[in-house]
Amino acid sequence: MIRKAEIRDSRAISAICTEELGYPCNAQFVAQRLSGLKPDRARVFVAEEDGLVVGFVHAEKYTLLYQPDRVNILGLAVSDRSRRQGIGKQLLEAVESWAKENGIFYLRLNSGSTRTEVHRFYRSMGFGEEREQIRFLKQLK
Repeated sequence: MIRKAEIRDSRAISAICTEELGYPCNAQFVAQRLSGLKPDRARVFVAEEDGLVVGFVHAEKYTLLYQPDRVNILGLAVSDRSRRQGIGKQLLEAVESWAKENGIFYLRLNSGSTRTEVHRFYRSMGFGEEREQIRFLKQLK
C-alpha cells in the first residue's frame, strides 16, 4: 500500500535512510522535517507491507527561470528485504500522479554514478539521462 507519510513513520524512514541510502539520521530529525513540509510544495509517500513501512519517496516541486516547473525526487529507497517487488515503481507512480495533479510534467532526480543497478531501474521507469554533472557541496559555518 502506498500512502502519504505521517509523523509516526519517522522511525522507519530514518532506518531506511541510514541502512539503504547511507545517510545516518534519527527518527526525531525525520519527524521534525516531516512536520515542516509544506503540503503545496513537497510530498513524502511511504510503502507499507504487512503494517511496516518498507520504502519511501520524497519529492518537491521547483521552479526554474529557463524551463517549465518540475518535481525533483530528493530521496527514494526501499528496504533490502522488500526490493524487486514493484514497490519502487509504485512509489514513483505516486509521485508522477501528484506531479500531474499539480500540472507538472517533468520529474528529475540525481543518482550516484556507481549505483548502476538503480540506474537500470530508473531507465526502466522511463527516465533518460540528461547530462553528466559533478555535484558540489559547501558547508557554511
